[in-house]
Amino acid sequence: MVTKSTKVIIFGRKPIEELLATQPSIVNRIWVEDSVKNVNFENIRKYAKQSRIAINSVPELKLRNLVGADAKHQGVVAELSYFPYTDFDKWLSNVDTSKNPAVFLLDEIQAPHNVGAIIRTAAAAGMSAVLMPEHRQAPVNGTVFKTSAGACIHIPIVRIGNVVQTLSALKEKGFWAYAIIADGETSLFDYDHTTPAVFVLGNEGDGIRRLTRDKCDGSFVIPMPGNNIESLNVAATAAVVAYEYVRKSVK
Repeated sequence: MVTKSTKVIIFGRKPIEELLATQPSIVNRIWVEDSVKNVNFENIRKYAKQSRIAINSVPELKLRNLVGADAKHQGVVAELSYFPYTDFDKWLSNVDTSKNPAVFLLDEIQAPHNVGAIIRTAAAAGMSAVLMPEHRQAPVNGTVFKTSAGACIHIPIVRIGNVVQTLSALKEKGFWAYAIIADGETSLFDYDHTTPAVFVLGNEGDGIRRLTRDKCDGSFVIPMPGNNIESLNVAATAAVVAYEYVRKSVK
């Protein structure tokens, strides 16, 4: 079961190719820039033809109107009928905790570029899911999709409601919850990968909310030996956490 969002506009050649190759049923239509040579969209045209999806050749101005003047659309834009978020209860009932999986839980992260980068990192590191609140959180949109390089469709993006209640359900399933914060109790490099783990990442400005932090079993800090640097960007933090998880997981 998936929870459906409203229509989503995505852009960029690689993300659209990935989606057409894996989930063409949610693609409504595609627009390509009329001044770009067809060879650039050979795979897109092939996949669209196979799934009988209309491709409209339009001026570049039309693409800018669809995605915004600053978006790097690469000459191609697609409309999705919805983004297929994974249902939390369904995901939780199917997750295999015997393999000590790890997930990211995003606590109201606002910047789409950060969300996309975190999703790409999580997918590359073999994490089991990225959990995202339905409210006060950047949803999966065109920028998230493009920044993730299409990884949004290679890892479950799980839509959740109340973060504290979600953490309670995860802990009942056997997960241990860790807040990743600048004043964490323990160095991340002392993380012992012996249980399923949920790593909580906080808002770019305010960090992890107090109620969320209090619900966690512990907290980790990334050591910062450099001078006058207290923390990393949340996407960079996610990359360090994910690959410490990988390092501890690989035998």
